[in-house]
Amino acid sequence: MQPRRPITIVLARFEDLIARGLRGFVEDDGTLSLAAFDITLEDLERTLDDIRPTVAILNFGSLRSPAEVHHLSTAHTGTRFLILANHPTLAEANQMLAFGASACLSKETQARDILSAIHLASRGLQVLPRTVVPHPRRDDSEEATPAGRPAQPVSGPELLTPREADVLAHLQEGQSNAEIAHVLHVGIETVRTHRRNIYRKLGVRTRRELASLSTQRRP
Repeated sequence: MQPRRPITIVLARFEDLIARGLRGFVEDDGTLSLAAFDITLEDLERTLDDIRPTVAILNFGSLRSPAEVHHLSTAHTGTRFLILANHPTLAEANQMLAFGASACLSKETQARDILSAIHLASRGLQVLPRTVVPHPRRDDSEEATPAGRPAQPVSGPELLTPREADVLAHLQEGQSNAEIAHVLHVGIETVRTHRRNIYRKLGVRTRRELASLSTQRRP
């Protein structure tokens, strides 16, 4: 029986400590092969074309729009995408999955769980997010980490709000503003506002462009 071919990995650019940790446990796993690392978003497409890795690990904070994940996943169907973010909410993780990622995990996830996600992604499986428990608040205006330090500002693409996600689903079904307003029990002007925000966040200008952003998950 021939040994299984190593799973090739491309690492995007991460903060220094995160990058070192990722490189370390990927290189220590005999079933993984680190093909490239410290790849900027601008160089990512060319790297994926040249290497065609099994899994690419992306930095949520470097993404400009969720549409970039959709574009990468549809343009490079042989590569699975694992997103690492600072403290992704359940909604953020689900949106990354909807736009084609195989997993969206916290950068604080233990190495064994990231490795497990890599192996599952390499088999074409998605890692569904766990329910996120919010950090306790120090007061009404400041969120604290478990160590008591104020949470760091969230970096990354501006994702859709839950209501915008609802409107998006109806827009992609071809419903008119009036129909959406009726179903969601809101005013037409509210739907128009949500639609403008959706277009801006996803980097599209028309319903035709929006329709091309399929939210169906890959098998």
